[in-house]
Amino acid sequence: MSAQNSEHPRVQIDFWDVARFVIELFAFVSLAVWGFIAWPLPWNIVVGILAPALAVVLWALFRSPKAVVKVDAFGKAIVEIVVMTAAAFAWWDLGQPIVAVVFAVVALVSGIVSGRKELA
Repeated sequence: MSAQNSEHPRVQIDFWDVARFVIELFAFVSLAVWGFIAWPLPWNIVVGILAPALAVVLWALFRSPKAVVKVDAFGKAIVEIVVMTAAAFAWWDLGQPIVAVVFAVVALVSGIVSGRKELA
């Protein structure tokens, strides 16, 4: 074993890690789409940029693997629930209840699996 391998352990990426990343991106894009479509000019530009930006900042501060603010698993779960619920409500508000429900269920399952892995 080389010194480099002992200093930097290999990170195992599984299906749920990739799915989770796609779900996060979908949530951020969903908030942008909602902002640009659901609001009249000029608010659509403001909300279309600020809604996903706020979600990304919250995620980066509290939920990402390299989060700036260290919180326990429950604090991370609250941030995740807020962001994912906002994205689901965005689809509901756009008149897409099926997309909203499917997204909410997929995000919920992903969150449960991720949370169980973190707490293990």
